[in-house]
Amino acid sequence: MNTALTGRIDDDAAFIKSFFSDVDTLVSHNFQNSLDPNIRFCLIYCDGVVSSRTVSEDVLRPLMLSDMRGSNTPETAVRCLLVENEPESNADNIISALCYGDVLLLIDGHDEGILLNCKAFTLRSISEPDSEKVLVGPREGFTEGIMLNLSMIRRRFRTHKLKMRFFSIGRHSKTQICVSYVDGIVNMDIVKELYHRLDSIDIDAVLDSNYISEVISEKSFLGFSSVGSTERPDVVAGKLLEGRIAVFVDGTPVVLTVPHLLTENFQSNEDYYTGYQYASFARIMRIIGFFLTISVPALYVAVEAYNREILPIPMLINIASERAHVPLTSAVECLVMLLAFDILREAGLRMPSQGGQALSVVGALVIGQAAVSAGMVAAPMLIMVAFAGVTGMLTPKLNASIIICRYSLLLLAAAMGLVGVIAGLSVMLIHILSLESMGVPQVMPAGKLGFQDIKDTFIRAPWPMMRTRGRGLSNNVTRLGSKGGDFDAD
Repeated sequence: MNTALTGRIDDDAAFIKSFFSDVDTLVSHNFQNSLDPNIRFCLIYCDGVVSSRTVSEDVLRPLMLSDMRGSNTPETAVRCLLVENEPESNADNIISALCYGDVLLLIDGHDEGILLNCKAFTLRSISEPDSEKVLVGPREGFTEGIMLNLSMIRRRFRTHKLKMRFFSIGRHSKTQICVSYVDGIVNMDIVKELYHRLDSIDIDAVLDSNYISEVISEKSFLGFSSVGSTERPDVVAGKLLEGRIAVFVDGTPVVLTVPHLLTENFQSNEDYYTGYQYASFARIMRIIGFFLTISVPALYVAVEAYNREILPIPMLINIASERAHVPLTSAVECLVMLLAFDILREAGLRMPSQGGQALSVVGALVIGQAAVSAGMVAAPMLIMVAFAGVTGMLTPKLNASIIICRYSLLLLAAAMGLVGVIAGLSVMLIHILSLESMGVPQVMPAGKLGFQDIKDTFIRAPWPMMRTRGRGLSNNVTRLGSKGGDFDAD
């Protein structure tokens, strides 16, 4: 099939329009220069994704009113245009550009079309992400427009070392992907590995960043992600300065970051906008909360069903009296309550915000109290499940791994008691220690362990003491110069 233009304006217009049969949004407009009717033009574009005002004022008017008599028509026409333009003769590239909001200008006798940047996509305004609200700090979040998202990052880096490289992924969607990093800070070996993984993607369409995330990430049977995600520009900027790489996907406000360390799941961008004392306390609470939410139900079932001798006699008598009229075993009772809690939580997320909050809170209170009153569950079990549910909300980024670990430990506790819980926690710990992201260990750097390696993991040290970046993530580990104070980097 011939994919090149011929220079005969009527034939070229018909050829381009043949690819858009049954596409009623395609607009074709023929016109001529007012001073020389022999100079003919044709504009082709998809209605709804271009700016009608830009086409009328910056394209049509100059081409119709400019004096092109006795001149090289294509060169004169290009000089008249008031919009960004680029010559193109390949039909495949032209069709892709038309679908993405460009306007095609055909000139009679000229075998190259001119693509005009007249895009005008409708985007929502910049607002704070609902899933990452903060009390202190910037309030803006990404939108679905990739160029607008990139502009919010560019505004924070007044340096030429902020690199942005574009890809097109998806046989049908041809989704625009941008890989961004700070040259001189990032580890280029990781950048090359990311490029290799992106080049290996062969998929029909990319509609969200999770399409990319699942393809380029290392697999974890416990649900731990090796690719970070955020909707906040300040978070992306902070990670770029730590040697991370950001992946922007057109059409989604979620930006991916790699490599992704396990400690990032317990960090909040608000940790760096408040005092380090409170930030460290909050981070420790999140870490403890993660282990409590996955282990408390299993420990309760294991102790109540197999290892009752661990409990003090008064507590054991109270639990036994509460469970005297409960028809279910403790394991089944716990499983049912956890499933009910997860159903209510999921339903609350899917409903409108006000109704969802009411359903989650009122539903849990009403159903829990009714279940205890009816003798279906014991009050201690309700307390354990509620505690596990609340502590799980401390680390929303680990929802998938929390669910898998919690139910897995519960099944092991029901089968083997405390032995099963300890065995499950051991397997989980071994798995966590083996996690990698883009070839970088997610948990612990190799080599000597010093203060600079843990200064921003379990705690958040004061800024003057955070002199270096993480080893293996950056070619330039020095973050803070000699003016930051006299502190030992080790």
